[in-house]
Amino acid sequence: MGQDDKKDEKEIEIPDTLPILPVRDIVVFPYMILPLFVGREKSISAIDYSLNTNRMIMLLTQKDLNVENPDSDDLFSIGTVGLIMRMLKLPDGRVKILVQGLAKAKGLNIVEKDGIYIAEIEKIEERKPDVITLEIEALIRNVKEQIDKTLSLGKTILPDIMIVIENLDDPGRLGDLVASNIGLKTDQAQRILEIDDPVERLKKVSEILNREIELLIVQQKIQSEARGEIDKTQREYFLREQLKAIQKELGDIDEKMEEIREFRKKILEAKMPEKVLTEAEKQLKRLEKMHPDSAEAATVRTYLDWLVELPWAKSTKDNLNIKIAKKVLNEDHYDLEKIKERILEYLSVRKLNPKMKGPILCFIGPPGVGKTSLGKSIARSLGREFVRISLGGVRDEAEIRGHRRTYVGALPGRIIQGIKQAGMNNPVFMLDEVDKIGTDFRGDPSSALLEVLDPEQNNSFVDHYLGVPFDLTHVMFITTGNITDTIPSPLRDRMELINLSGYTSEEKVGIAGNYLIPKQFSEHGIGKNVMKISGPALLMLIAQYTREAGVRNLERSIATLCRKVAKQIAEGKKKKFVISNKNLHKFMGPPRFLPEEEMKKDEVGVATGLAWTEAGGDIIYVEAIMMKGKGSLTITGQLGDIMKESAQAALSYVRSRAKELDISDDLFSKKDVHIHVPAGAIPKDGPSAGITLTTAIASALTGRPIHKSIAMTGEVTLRGTVLAIGGLKEKSLAAKRMGIKKIIVPKRNEKDLDDIPKYIKKDMEFIFVETMDQVLGIALNNDSAKGKKDKTEKDNSENGK
Repeated sequence: MGQDDKKDEKEIEIPDTLPILPVRDIVVFPYMILPLFVGREKSISAIDYSLNTNRMIMLLTQKDLNVENPDSDDLFSIGTVGLIMRMLKLPDGRVKILVQGLAKAKGLNIVEKDGIYIAEIEKIEERKPDVITLEIEALIRNVKEQIDKTLSLGKTILPDIMIVIENLDDPGRLGDLVASNIGLKTDQAQRILEIDDPVERLKKVSEILNREIELLIVQQKIQSEARGEIDKTQREYFLREQLKAIQKELGDIDEKMEEIREFRKKILEAKMPEKVLTEAEKQLKRLEKMHPDSAEAATVRTYLDWLVELPWAKSTKDNLNIKIAKKVLNEDHYDLEKIKERILEYLSVRKLNPKMKGPILCFIGPPGVGKTSLGKSIARSLGREFVRISLGGVRDEAEIRGHRRTYVGALPGRIIQGIKQAGMNNPVFMLDEVDKIGTDFRGDPSSALLEVLDPEQNNSFVDHYLGVPFDLTHVMFITTGNITDTIPSPLRDRMELINLSGYTSEEKVGIAGNYLIPKQFSEHGIGKNVMKISGPALLMLIAQYTREAGVRNLERSIATLCRKVAKQIAEGKKKKFVISNKNLHKFMGPPRFLPEEEMKKDEVGVATGLAWTEAGGDIIYVEAIMMKGKGSLTITGQLGDIMKESAQAALSYVRSRAKELDISDDLFSKKDVHIHVPAGAIPKDGPSAGITLTTAIASALTGRPIHKSIAMTGEVTLRGTVLAIGGLKEKSLAAKRMGIKKIIVPKRNEKDLDDIPKYIKKDMEFIFVETMDQVLGIALNNDSAKGKKDKTEKDNSENGK
């Protein structure tokens, strides 16, 4: 065989110059036959030049495969002369050639000529051994055994190459063939190519094979250990990916597997906390083993839908620009300066400390004063999502915490539902009507809210349906209610109460002009040039057609006016409609409310009191008369227990002060006292009518009239101490509506003057008292007291007959 090789080599005549074909990432050895893809213009030109001459070309490997246009310095000088056996031009402009390595050679004096590189070729004669010694034969046999060993360890070599290797006895060719098929790096392969001595070259290949065998053994050991550590989940993942690829090739996609893959993708995208992720994967494994049409599978599927759709890691970025927030609040709300200031303070602290566990704001006030819309404004100013749920009438604890999954049709509670609806984990969450939560055998929803609204606990709120914790610390909770008395004290303790009192008529006019009228005009398709509501008409509308602390009914009344005008426009009447106080009744009908008739003169036994209702402040008249009897007390007017007790205490106080008030002791045993509060169909209760009841009784018993221009409010003790009351702003508004200029107020309520609008304080005198004696001294008229007393006793006697 060696003689044949020599004969072949002698027959090959290599020219003195040949075109250069730079190759990347491969070293071509003699006798190799391999395809090459050529795309560079110079390389394609070199191939054309070779095909037009002797079909030979010098193959030199690039030192750096990233060099696009290599020159002589970028190429190794030793390479292989190759014979182009076939050439095929591809549609993308590249050329595919089949080339056979002929002999090693050295490229010298590489120059560029006609767009190609030409080199002088110096053929390298290989020094072959004259005799195959035992050492060489052992080396050849060792290399073949090493190749077999690499095959057994997982190395891939083509069977045809193995056949050639088994039949080769030439150390040089064996070394070249092995080196070109065991996947050597370019540098290693180039170093082997440059070794002239075939025996030395084969020894080098044997060393490389030894190292390769050691690496394969270690690799196999690592794979064996790792395979033992791979858990079931990973193995299933690899198998599923393989199955997915197989099904894709076959065009057979299983709907169940597609659903499982979709869930797995969503679970990864949800970025759940570790505990939640573990539970989600556990339920997904269960679903994978179930029949897709079973009832349990539907339950697990619904549960997974909830888990993947909750915003575990999604949040909106807060807009903490205080100026913009102030602008938004002023755009949305008229007045409410203290409320706006408190909200801006919250946002300011939030800006300085983003991780602050904010207070739970609770807006308390009558219906229609803008509690819910304030929450919307806060969300808009912060740039957050807004969610609102109403707790009015909620009696089941599961409404808050959710139902357990063991129940048919179970769902998460309304808190988690709201979070999902928002799509973000930090919405502004408004809990409306928190004062109207009920309690029954199904649990106490207010107790369930304790965890939701406590910043120290809600970082791990567990809904019964989910069964995993959800962090609520990013949520800004705002609650609303009409009164605080019905809010359980533990729940009230977790909230910061902010009172929104009713609006004055002037404030309602401002709200209507800035917000309600433009809104209703827009909703009814009425332009400003078509309809106008005058100021006096608006005041009449407020006074005679709405009686409320807020503006909800006022908005409905404005909507009624718009509908009346819209009907006339639709009938073809083209004119500008001006609503004035003179024609308002034509649109609205007779007045629904008439103001209380003002007292024409000072009267005995009739005191003007101030009351607080959910609709705002109101005026009440307390009437007291004496008649023949045995000293009993009659109370009418549908008064509650507190007011009845106040009346008893008032009578006892007057009796204790009989001497100071110049009242005969016999009068209490011979006369009955009847106390009546008009509007008997309306329930009335509360302690703040104490001084009003006392004044009316004292007036009736002494015969001294009460000043008609004075109203009063306050609670009284048996010792005659006047105690503080609430709702001073609302009560003062009611007094202003009645034209009253003086109000008797407990001394302890002097601090509440800050809440009273300036224009009310300007026109009204607040008289602060500490004792009932002061009240009587101010309220009772001393002029002609004796004559009036005699006349009163005579009138009462006649009435008692």
